[in-house]
Amino acid sequence: MELFGTAGIRGPVEETVTPELALSVGRAVGREAETVVVGRDGRQSGSALAAAVEAGVESAGARVRRLGPVPTPTLAWASRGRYGVMLTASHNPPEDNGIKLFVDGVEFDGDAEDRIERRVESGLEPAPWDEWETVERADVLGTYREAIAAYARGHGAPLEGLGVAVDCGNGMASLATPQVLYELGAEVRALNANVDSHFDARGSKPTPETLTGLCEFVAGHDAVELGIGHDGDADRIVIVDGDGAIVHEDTVLAVLAEHYVSASDAADPVVLTTPNASERIDERVAAAGGRIERTGLGVLHEGIAEIRATAADGTEIVFAAEPWKHVHPRLGGWIDGVASAAVFARLVAANGLETLREPVTERPYRKDPVRCPDAHKSAVMDRLETRLPEAFPDAEATLDYGVRLSFPDGSWTLVRPSGTEPYVRIYVESEAADELLADVRSVVEETVSDVTQT
Repeated sequence: MELFGTAGIRGPVEETVTPELALSVGRAVGREAETVVVGRDGRQSGSALAAAVEAGVESAGARVRRLGPVPTPTLAWASRGRYGVMLTASHNPPEDNGIKLFVDGVEFDGDAEDRIERRVESGLEPAPWDEWETVERADVLGTYREAIAAYARGHGAPLEGLGVAVDCGNGMASLATPQVLYELGAEVRALNANVDSHFDARGSKPTPETLTGLCEFVAGHDAVELGIGHDGDADRIVIVDGDGAIVHEDTVLAVLAEHYVSASDAADPVVLTTPNASERIDERVAAAGGRIERTGLGVLHEGIAEIRATAADGTEIVFAAEPWKHVHPRLGGWIDGVASAAVFARLVAANGLETLREPVTERPYRKDPVRCPDAHKSAVMDRLETRLPEAFPDAEATLDYGVRLSFPDGSWTLVRPSGTEPYVRIYVESEAADELLADVRSVVEETVSDVTQT
């Protein structure tokens, strides 16, 4: 059984994330918990799946606090000091749903997911009938929004007079981001800010294609200086500038990373990011006096725990992020797009977006997949660990999460196996991006051919 991917359990509700599975996962979580907060996004299947999770938790002997429809960051915030289950498929299409597990404000790590998986596979029996627990309704949205606003006030400047358009994409950001920005003083224009189980306004994944409405709205309104786009459960964030152009996700990350390092009084401020994140982040963190560490995609929480376990006195993780998803450690250990929206808006209010972007070196960026059967990915990557450094001897190679080559001029490339599809993925950032991509792709294609024909 392989239930968990890089973002919990996720898939079609008629085949994968069924009520039967939800009940089993709930019972597995309830076996080790006293109290479990349960939330869901606005999908059609959410109510049924939440009911199944609650039944599993209660029949294992644990209490349920039912949050109802909330953003995933709200559920994570509410799981501090207890366990949490969130029913969401994030940016997936409406026919999907998913199950994400939290404890004390942090996503389950791999060991905890394995433990739940083993229990589900073994088929847990319910607790004795007189140990079954009950459910109570908990309304935490207002308190969560107040907490995010209070946290954001420690950064940047007041938002009075700043025009911000927020495209909630018919998702759970509708219940948090416009309200938080309004509380902070912004002049908010909320787009697609009704929760719709079918995401009729646009696809739930915020991309250049789905955010055309937001971009056109910002470009067409002089009073709007900043645009913000969210995914279905409000953990992702996309920034749009005053001209209606999407700001590259790594530039957003670089701006926030530099801010957090500059604001820190730690002797060793650390920013944690992922191998596919740009060297522009390294450059701005170094300029501010910090350093970068990297961890695997989808496991920022595990990377944070690993660094903290071995950290010397004076070391502090001040920010952790992968493209579009940010952890604000002094707020908590979860990914929070609402907090990112509030903090970033206040930085824009203090400095202006163009001033924030000006020191960030934005080189051309490319992504390209090379088809590779799942059964051959391991052998292909083993060979690429030698072939790619040999093909590019002037680059510094790191092999922790795929093969990443960093060049003296700030260019870089990453080759890694996809965790969900039959591809090896190539990422390139360089002033000569197309040429570097072609050269890297040639090595990867030749290696895939050699392995598959062996």
